[in-house]
Amino acid sequence: LNGATTAEPGEHDSIVGLKHLDKIIAIDQTPIGRTPRSNPATYIKVFDEIRSLFSKLPDAKLRGYKSGRFSFNVPVAKGGGRCEACEGNGSNRIGMDFLADVWVRCPVCEGRRFGRETLQMKFKGKSIYDVLEMEVRDALELFDSQVRIHGMLQTLHDVGLDYIRLGQSSTTLSGGEAQRIKLARELVKKATGRTLYVLDEPTTGLHLSDVGRLVSVLDRLVSRGDTLVVIEHHPTVLACADHLVELGPEGGAGGGLVVAQGTPREVARADTPTAAVLRRLFP
Repeated sequence: LNGATTAEPGEHDSIVGLKHLDKIIAIDQTPIGRTPRSNPATYIKVFDEIRSLFSKLPDAKLRGYKSGRFSFNVPVAKGGGRCEACEGNGSNRIGMDFLADVWVRCPVCEGRRFGRETLQMKFKGKSIYDVLEMEVRDALELFDSQVRIHGMLQTLHDVGLDYIRLGQSSTTLSGGEAQRIKLARELVKKATGRTLYVLDEPTTGLHLSDVGRLVSVLDRLVSRGDTLVVIEHHPTVLACADHLVELGPEGGAGGGLVVAQGTPREVARADTPTAAVLRRLFP
């Protein structure tokens, strides 16, 4: 759509309704980044808001610090406040000849990623490094009076990621966590009501109690006027769908045919494996 993909379409006679869409977004389990610099806070853009808040602190204004001062991506020469010994990574990579490279904590900043002067700026007693080390649940409490920041952090809470750290490296996140962070990012954005989201088994790795929370998040996207196509096997998600399409009759080479479709209650009346599961939910 709009030249956003180079994938070859499958066989089809026509595609109807594209005029109702402005973009298609695949929310999959690929990493949100491949370097230690990528993290949940930067991905959903809440770190931009936090840096702006720190630049407005009295001490920061007195020293003329701008928001770039609190970015670990901006060199000191360009007004940044990162540790130049590790270039804001908090650790240095050591190349190994016959083994995978290893990361060693920076001896200058001791893993804090920023220089001493930058770390002296504190919001409610927390430096910018302290904020990056906070879990989402604690950050929500810290920024309870900051409407914009609190609202963005709330999206991470809503997708069940209370326990991750704001500055947690993307390389340490599971595929399911990455997928939910992508969902949170979409919730932060202003809705157009014309977006098609494609999700591939978003319940993978989720505890049963979190599945209901995920469904609530999906419902929020739908309530904005957007459309979701979800590839899923979890009965709770299937039961909440507006329209189900069951492919079969077998898996792999033995599948690919539409064996049932309709509302969950309609599919439950069919003679298919999915119908047997749904009948237990719709007695």
